[in-house]
Amino acid sequence: MSRDRAQSDATSVIEGLAARGFSDTEYAQRLQRVQRSMQNGDVDLLLLTTEPEIRYFSGFFTQFWQSPTRPWFLLVPADGKPVAVIPAIGEACMRRSLVDDIRTWSSPHPLDDGVTLLSDTVQELMAGSGTIGLLKGRETTLRMPLNDYERLLMHLSAYQIVDATGLVSAQRQIKSVEEIAKIESACRVAGRAFEQLPYNTMAGSTERETFRQFKRSCLAFGADDVSYLVGASAPGGYDDIISPPSDRQLCDGDVLILDTGCIYDGYFCDFDRNFAFGFVDQATASAYAKVHQALEAGLDAVKPGISCSELFEVMRRALALEDAGSVGRLGHGLGMQLTESPSITAFDTTVLQAGMVMTLEPGMLYGDGRLMVHEENIVIEDSGARLLTRRADPEIPIIGNG
Repeated sequence: MSRDRAQSDATSVIEGLAARGFSDTEYAQRLQRVQRSMQNGDVDLLLLTTEPEIRYFSGFFTQFWQSPTRPWFLLVPADGKPVAVIPAIGEACMRRSLVDDIRTWSSPHPLDDGVTLLSDTVQELMAGSGTIGLLKGRETTLRMPLNDYERLLMHLSAYQIVDATGLVSAQRQIKSVEEIAKIESACRVAGRAFEQLPYNTMAGSTERETFRQFKRSCLAFGADDVSYLVGASAPGGYDDIISPPSDRQLCDGDVLILDTGCIYDGYFCDFDRNFAFGFVDQATASAYAKVHQALEAGLDAVKPGISCSELFEVMRRALALEDAGSVGRLGHGLGMQLTESPSITAFDTTVLQAGMVMTLEPGMLYGDGRLMVHEENIVIEDSGARLLTRRADPEIPIIGNG
């Protein structure tokens, strides 16, 4: 394939990407499921403060969350429709969601940024004593000022505040057919951009130029955003994969990794690809083969009923890593967020179920502190794992210098 043809191909949006948005039925089913869980768990009201949870249960979809100035709240009762308590600037957008009852205040406010309105609404919905569920666990945040939260607790002292992390995350872990289609679309877009990369970069290009070209390719193929792109290059192998790109020129003998989380209609992919320039040394080739084989072992082992810790052990053994505690994790959940629960770790005993979308991400140290990381995205089906990404080559691709 010529370089001119490759560049031309990168201007075409991929055909057959998932339909955008969700039906009202999808949101109704989400609400019904969580309300059944609330009733079984004696939770009378959910107080949601973060973007993924509010979007998941309402359809409120906006980039405005990137501003930390204003807090946003969604109240989900154990029976009935959700109520939004939000800054007035978001009312028009929220009206296009599934929420009918929208209560607003002018924000930012110097003295009372929604606390009184929120507490009054909670008390109206609770109509007496009861239990309020908040997300308190791992991989959750409280997106409101701590001073305001403490004031809110004073207003709501008659109610019991409990941790509802498990209740919400257990539901979000199981993706609908429509959600899976959006994640697979993001994977297809990024996969095509990875296929173009050898035609769009060469020895002499800088890391920054390579990152920019990759992002342009993802957007041209249909991604809405490339909000996460990390990687590194170094002679003979990299030792850091989270720093921003530099103006360092790629050279023969370099190993390059790009790890992307591009977005399609609010859903992420998250996988990486490794490349060598000019030639590859034996240690790097062997490390690449080992992580590729470890991921194969993970693919073979995945099925409904296996736990995250058991899957971790399968890949750890394939990597021949002695100290499980030093590995971190070898994959995680994926969806509306780049990383979601559960985690493929030695301590996470979550049992995998059909409908979960996961990354498998074996990585290892080799040589003089060099890293090799390999990642694919899968959906768990009754028969086992189905790849959402196109499987990486079993040997590290080598990019020539012409």
